[in-house]
Amino acid sequence: MQTNDIDFVELDTLFIEVILPLSLAKNYIYRIPFHLNEHIAVGKRVIVQFGKNKIYTALVKSISSIAPEHYQAKYIIDVVDEYPVVNTLQLQFWDWMTNYYLCNEGDVMSAALPAGLKLASETIIILREDADLDVHITDKEAILITAMQKHPRLTIDHISKLLGQKTVFPIIRSLMEKEIIHIAEEVVEKYKPLLKSYLSLKPFYKEEGNFRQLFEVLERAPKQLDALLTYIKLSKTGAEVSKQQLLEESSCGPGALKALLDKEIFSLQKKAVSRLNDETDDLILNFQLSEAQLAALQQIQTAFKTKDVVLLHGVTASGKTQVYIKLIEEAIAAGGQVLFLLPEIALTTQIVERIKRYFGDAIGVYHSKFNDNERVEIWNKVLKGQYKIVLGARSAVFLPFKALKLIVVDEEHESSYKQNEPAPRYQARDAAVYLSHLHQAKIVLGSATPSIESYYNALNHKYGLVTLTERFGGVELPLQQVVSISEETKKKKMVSYFSSVLIDDIQDTLDKKEQVILFQNRRGYATIMICKTCGFAPKCVNCDVSLTFHKSSGKLHCHYCGYHESSMKICPACGSVHVEQKGFGTERIEEELSLIFPDVKMARLDVDSTRTKNSLQKIITEFQEKKTQILIGTQMVAKGLDFDNVTLIGVINADTLLNFPDFRAFERSYQLLAQVAGRAGRRSQQGKVCIQAYDDNHRIIKQVVDNNYLEMYNDEIAERQQFHFPPFTRLIFINVKHKDANVLNAAAARFAEMLKVSLGNRVLGPEQPLVSRIRNYYIKQIIIKSDKSTAIQKVKSVLKQTITDFNGESMFKGIVMQIDVDPY
Repeated sequence: MQTNDIDFVELDTLFIEVILPLSLAKNYIYRIPFHLNEHIAVGKRVIVQFGKNKIYTALVKSISSIAPEHYQAKYIIDVVDEYPVVNTLQLQFWDWMTNYYLCNEGDVMSAALPAGLKLASETIIILREDADLDVHITDKEAILITAMQKHPRLTIDHISKLLGQKTVFPIIRSLMEKEIIHIAEEVVEKYKPLLKSYLSLKPFYKEEGNFRQLFEVLERAPKQLDALLTYIKLSKTGAEVSKQQLLEESSCGPGALKALLDKEIFSLQKKAVSRLNDETDDLILNFQLSEAQLAALQQIQTAFKTKDVVLLHGVTASGKTQVYIKLIEEAIAAGGQVLFLLPEIALTTQIVERIKRYFGDAIGVYHSKFNDNERVEIWNKVLKGQYKIVLGARSAVFLPFKALKLIVVDEEHESSYKQNEPAPRYQARDAAVYLSHLHQAKIVLGSATPSIESYYNALNHKYGLVTLTERFGGVELPLQQVVSISEETKKKKMVSYFSSVLIDDIQDTLDKKEQVILFQNRRGYATIMICKTCGFAPKCVNCDVSLTFHKSSGKLHCHYCGYHESSMKICPACGSVHVEQKGFGTERIEEELSLIFPDVKMARLDVDSTRTKNSLQKIITEFQEKKTQILIGTQMVAKGLDFDNVTLIGVINADTLLNFPDFRAFERSYQLLAQVAGRAGRRSQQGKVCIQAYDDNHRIIKQVVDNNYLEMYNDEIAERQQFHFPPFTRLIFINVKHKDANVLNAAAARFAEMLKVSLGNRVLGPEQPLVSRIRNYYIKQIIIKSDKSTAIQKVKSVLKQTITDFNGESMFKGIVMQIDVDPY
């Protein structure tokens, strides 16, 4: 028997491990249809079915020919990308984050990828208009096609009911392979490019004779002629002329332009443009470093020969940014990319302007105030290497760098680098240190008030240490004075919340046409409303906290869950009308101060006043341009802002920072007060700082006034060693949550008992945290305190196994566990 001369090519069956954007303990394995074998690659996105009828976009982590042991691998539906959107170094980084912070890889994927790269799916099946129905189809496929001819769009649920079976995906997959149906309309890219309309003159009129004739014809239509002349003028620069630009530059109006398009004199074309502001200022090049800055730069370069991490401890206004710029310049010259991390979106405004003037449009900015489309655009530009420098808040550590040479973590002590909700609860500074190790890059941690851990690592030679002890330009550190609120109250010199000293200082500053920043670390109007008769204070219905009164909305707000209710005028408990407000926030400070200085323009900088995308920029710009004389704010005003005309800083009440039940309270208080004080007198003249406090002899306040970081560090490190706190131990917090307090108490006690079997006295609790109910969940906290000699990975393995065993106990279903490694 003779066979046909056909070459049969045996194709390998490939399996892929994928990361789904879900909090799953393990990754799933999927099978690749043969026709997609050559399209698959690590880092590409694929569309998969997960569960009964859900479709997700997953990310390919690895490819192999080994099938899963315990379940039959499903086929993937499609491959989304032509090129990988995530590189292998990023996947290694995700692995580290998953293991270090004890979260699931899906949590990391959700945090890392911009929403625009995660496809949404309503799983609606659509009948294709060009479907070829002459191919062989089964009975069930025929039923489905007949139904879809009447209703071209059906959901998975509809199809299940129609066919009377739950597993409809093999039929759907078969019809997709036969190109009869598709789900492409519902699994759509969220990213849509920004389209801009551009004009061009039709080729016919580009010939000289025809153009002259056109000119003569349009003399009878002056507005159309004006549009043509404006177009000619704008096109001489060689750049394309946008419709918007033409309308702005001429007086023609939309009607005249439409007439020119209708007459086919102009043609209109829509093009995708960047949403990001790529305009560049004049580059400020060749600035000169001071001797102290030059010495610091050289010391950093020397330290980099033996250390990958260097801590730059420079007093406020010492010119750390200019040192960073020189280091960035070197990294770019070496063909690398640079990541510049900032703790707050607020800070990017000024730093971006300063660095952009120097480096032009090779710089990208990445943070959560950008919308999905902008974030995808930045992601793609970093992926293609178009951005040499990226400035961003903590999420910028997830960007797809290929040639990272330098990371700068400015204000490295800031608590904003810590992600608290949701998982992964990572510390961006620590994650950046590991990221630099992956890329074999160097990292500079900069701060005027370094975190105790970073300074400890530097003194113990784990990091290099470089200090900048003088302010740039030889400006002296501000004069600081402490005013006792108790003494001023006794002498009846307090006006509202302001001492006579602070009011006199504000008046002097305003008389000199200089500016003032006032700091109060509470937002809102009144911290608490209380009935004078019976002592009732309104609390949140979802959380175990008092509600804060906001005068701007006239409501009582919860700062934990967002719940709000009408303000209390009559006590609901006793019916008394004697309701008073206790405590005060930035809103109240603004109102009271405007009564003392009615003709002075003031602004407020806090979470409430900066909710919209451009409100923050507006507040900062107006203060920078001296349209506002006094800026009142929470800790946002303390973080790296640089205003040349600010000569007075007022701290309304320093005690609110110091009296906090947290082992870092004194360290944080020192950092915040020193940072706030550092905003004063940053240019030609010495500034002034007025700190109001009840406990005016507190050691932290004295250390701030003396600018004595080292004394604060020595006091704190001795206390930490004595009571076994970081950096001498490692902390892991486990928050156990449930809506029923009794179930929670039993579950937390049982879980702590299970942990103590393996970890003994390293396990503390369970205890109630400071706020014991949030969003209707009661909370108990268990703390694992492990000394540095214990292998932390072993402790984490025990914790993971104990959680798995605990979750197997049916009586505790519904218990939520949140793990926070290195809290605070």
